[in-house]
Amino acid sequence: MKIAVLGATGQTGQHLVNQALQQGHTVTAIVRNPGKVTVHHDNLKVVEANIFSEDSLKPHFKGQDVVMSCLGFPASFFSGVTGYTMSMNAMISAMREARVNRIITMTSWYTEPNSGTQSSYLIRFLLLPMIRSVLNNMYEMERFLQKTEDINWTVVRPPGLRNQSASAQEFLTHEGYFVPDSSGNPASSAVARGDVARFMLSLLNSNSWVKQGVAITTK
Repeated sequence: MKIAVLGATGQTGQHLVNQALQQGHTVTAIVRNPGKVTVHHDNLKVVEANIFSEDSLKPHFKGQDVVMSCLGFPASFFSGVTGYTMSMNAMISAMREARVNRIITMTSWYTEPNSGTQSSYLIRFLLLPMIRSVLNNMYEMERFLQKTEDINWTVVRPPGLRNQSASAQEFLTHEGYFVPDSSGNPASSAVARGDVARFMLSLLNSNSWVKQGVAITTK
């Protein structure tokens, strides 16, 4: 397939690009700084674009089969995070103009404000307040996609991310804001970035989770 990847220089995006190339896909890495791309491959094209501009993205979306986004934006204690909604608005508008109707993006567990009440003490009272500005904007982006009827979107929600390559572990999935264990509590707290990329790419060969959000972890 022909895949446009945003966030290709990020820690998860790099895994996604490498795995996509290994699987034989043709990848267009849409980045803010092409100099940060260290991979060289015959099936890889690196282009510079403004991720917040429909006009900047549209030429690079033309002819693509799918858009995949691993974009991430830092938490802010003094002002709200807006990068997720702003970039997604630009992506969806550019996709419509370019006639691309499939997007796979990633957010996180606990984007819904009340979904972390069953998490551990440290997560509930330390981690989630620290990243709530990020989670809130992710949630706004998810709600925007839920209202987008003409685009086949999927939101992949991993828990905490480990800087590790893909494993061969089986995935656990749940249509919700975390993966529950047998007691209904969150099943785990971290997954390898390489496994997130592996799951996202697996959706290319399946109609599962179209127009849905899916929380994931590994066994």
